[in-house]
Amino acid sequence: MRPIRVLIVDDSSLVRASLKRELSAHADIEIVGTASNPFRARDMIVQLEPDVVTLDIEMPRMDGISFLRKVMRYHPVPTIIVSALTPRGGGAALEALDAGAVDVMCKPGSAYSVGDMSIELSDKIRAAHHMRRSPEWLRRLTGTSHMDVVEKPHRTYKRVVVMGASAGGTQTIQQVLRALPEQSPGILIVQHMPEHFTAAFANRLNDECALTVKEARDGDPIVNGTCLIAPGNRHMLLERSGDTLRARVESGPLVRRHRPSVDVLFKSTAKAVGAGAVGVLLTGMGDDGASGLKKLHDTGARTIAQDEISSVVFGMPHEAIKLGAADHVATLSDIPRLILELAAS
Repeated sequence: MRPIRVLIVDDSSLVRASLKRELSAHADIEIVGTASNPFRARDMIVQLEPDVVTLDIEMPRMDGISFLRKVMRYHPVPTIIVSALTPRGGGAALEALDAGAVDVMCKPGSAYSVGDMSIELSDKIRAAHHMRRSPEWLRRLTGTSHMDVVEKPHRTYKRVVVMGASAGGTQTIQQVLRALPEQSPGILIVQHMPEHFTAAFANRLNDECALTVKEARDGDPIVNGTCLIAPGNRHMLLERSGDTLRARVESGPLVRRHRPSVDVLFKSTAKAVGAGAVGVLLTGMGDDGASGLKKLHDTGARTIAQDEISSVVFGMPHEAIKLGAADHVATLSDIPRLILELAAS
C-alpha cells in the first residue's frame, strides 16, 4: 500500500525539520515536501498532490486561515492545524475548523514532548487520510450537511447522557447539540482536542445552542439543560456524591493515547449510574470509547453508535459495534431524537 503523502507548511525551519524527522520514522507516512509560506505551499499542493497537509496558523505574507480557505475552495485536501495553541489561539483554531481544517493539535511544549507529539500527529494524519475518501467530509465542505431541530418531548429525563468523539467530532457534536432543546438531559462530552481549545469550543457551542454548554470544572453538578465539555489535556469522570452526580476533572496518564479519554468517562459512568445512562459514541479514528461503551451496555445503560455513512471516520463506532456494545446504530440526523427518547425511558 502506498504511504500517506504529507506536505508540512510552517515558517519555522526548526519545526519543519523536526516534523519531517519525526513523521518520517513512521513507515506508512512519506513527507513529500515542506514549505515556509502559503505561496510556496500553494504551488506544492498543485504539483505534489499530497494526501494530507499540516499547517501552522501564524505565518508571513498570508495567515494560515486565509490560506486554508483558498485551498478548500480550489484544491481541497485534508489539513491538520499544528500550532502553538494559546488561550487566544483556541479561537483561531475554531476559525480554522470552520474554514475546513479536519483537526488541530499543539506544537511540542507543555502538553507534549516531541515524541508524544509525533505519535499523536501520525494518528491524526491517518484519520485525515481516511476523511479524504469520506462522503460526509465532502458534504461538510460544500455546506450540504444539515439537521432539523428535535421537538421537545413532554417527558421527564431519567438518565444522564455521556458522549465521545474524535476525528470529525467537533462539527458532529455541534450538529447534535444544536438539535437538542433547552431542557435536555444532563450531558458530558469527551472530544479529543488540545488544551486551550476546549474552552473556546464550549463557549461557541453555548452561543449556538439552546442548552447551556461549558468547559467542565472539577465538582460541577450534572443537571438537566447543561452540557459539560472535558477540558483538553484532562480526563473527565462522572461520580456520585449522595443523590448528586458531579464531574471530576483530573490529570493522569494517557489512556489509549488520549487525555481526555472517552473510555475513562464511559467506565466511570458505568460505575456511578449503570443503567441510568445513555452512552453515545460518534465519529473518530481508533478504538477509544469502544470498551467503555461495552461496559455501559453490560450494566444496563442504553447505547448508541453512529453509523458508517454519516461518520467522517468510522473507526471508534465500528470497534464498539464489533464488540456488541451498541443497542442502536444510528445515522447522525436521528441521534438527537434517539438520545431524548432513551433518556426519558
